[in-house]
Amino acid sequence: MDFFKETDVVVIGGGIVGTAILRELSKYDLRCLLVEKEPDVAVGTTKANSAICHAGFDAPTGTWKQKTNVRGNALYHQLQEELGLDIKWTGSLVVATNDEEVQHLQVLLDRGRANGVPGLEILSREEVLAKEPNLVTAKAALWAPTAGVMWPFGCAVAFAQCAVQNGAQVICDCAVTGFVKEDGAVTLVNTTKGAIRTKLVINAAGVYAEEIAKLAGDDSFTITPRKGEYILFDKMTASSLVYGAIFPCPNEKSKGIMICTTTHGNTFIGPNANEQASKEDTSVTPDGMNEVIAGARKLIPNLPMGASITEFAGLRAVSSTGDFILGASGVPGFINAAGIQSPGLAAAPAIAEVVVEAVGNEMYLRKKTGWNGKLPKKPAFNRMTASEKQKMIEKNRLYGRVICRCETVTEGEIIEAIRQPVGARTVDGVKRRTRAGMGRCQGGFCGPRVTQILARELGIPVEKVLKERQGSELFYKKFEE
Repeated sequence: MDFFKETDVVVIGGGIVGTAILRELSKYDLRCLLVEKEPDVAVGTTKANSAICHAGFDAPTGTWKQKTNVRGNALYHQLQEELGLDIKWTGSLVVATNDEEVQHLQVLLDRGRANGVPGLEILSREEVLAKEPNLVTAKAALWAPTAGVMWPFGCAVAFAQCAVQNGAQVICDCAVTGFVKEDGAVTLVNTTKGAIRTKLVINAAGVYAEEIAKLAGDDSFTITPRKGEYILFDKMTASSLVYGAIFPCPNEKSKGIMICTTTHGNTFIGPNANEQASKEDTSVTPDGMNEVIAGARKLIPNLPMGASITEFAGLRAVSSTGDFILGASGVPGFINAAGIQSPGLAAAPAIAEVVVEAVGNEMYLRKKTGWNGKLPKKPAFNRMTASEKQKMIEKNRLYGRVICRCETVTEGEIIEAIRQPVGARTVDGVKRRTRAGMGRCQGGFCGPRVTQILARELGIPVEKVLKERQGSELFYKKFEE
């Protein structure tokens, strides 16, 4: 049904940047809402990236990438506790395997110190092997102790939930189709669910930020999708392959094919970096897989490829400026947060600060009284102690019914993930909130059960339940005679 809403600020795009901006806006006496064209938040670049909270030594000094990376990394240390974010501060290593690369480590060290990154040092081969015994090809490495690995989807959901509990709105399945201007300024956002009158628009639309900007009359930049492919290993077999984030020496296009642990105990290798025209093609390819494997073997030759359980790809939004595009555009009432590629995940909270400062240049901002920046802690069932599990089951017997055997995810957790603010509406939405379907069998056992629970909770037929996007139904209605 069409609707008409009137608000102060509309954020377009529900990825890590859009949700971080919405949370920052919710600190002020503003009516603000976020629109996302997909059925859930964080299903674009945010769901398929390397999940690194970069330290900040790689970006050129003085760029938005550098400034927001270093600031964002520091902010996450505070936000982790406030929002219950899943982050492990593992540190990162940039590994040199020959003399030329050893010399490049000094360039990165000098740049990192100029960028204000604390604790950087170059480690000898022996010091590298003490941290990561499987890095047998290493001659030296740059150690960045402030880097970490994180769960990007969980961070984006937490940002959105915090914003909603402070009065903001999140509207999914809502694509922007155009704008209306008055006296040259954007005042109306047309969407597939109706029109929204607003005072200001923030463009955080990821790989589609160029299209959104052009709809508003801003053609000052272009976005080229850059695909990165990954291979994920079973945590039961490859959990001790590496203990942190391991990079090769970077090149001008990419930080390189890395080997990295995850917050849930898996290991992955990737990504490669190939530019393409399509903003929808996230397929993996045989050539891409071979490239990823060959690149990772330069760091660890004996990869346990038999332990791989899935492959995936994500797109990065590479801007024609070579940097993040932040702040007021040439169109009144329209602000950009575009071209957010790496280190966008680490930079997101700081990008939100920069964008909201730009909002403050357009309208008066007054801090809310009683703003609540914390979310209640909800540990995963499989991370609880035996006594904690027993208490949960006594409180709600559905926590005693395991739906996903690989990851020990219960029906109680799945129902909570659906019912919570900014809750799951798809099978993949449940997967990313609870890990049901992320184990060794990749949903082969629990997928139908998750579908049944979604259908029941959402009050829709099983054949209407989506895997992720519109058109991704998993089941057909039984044919009747």
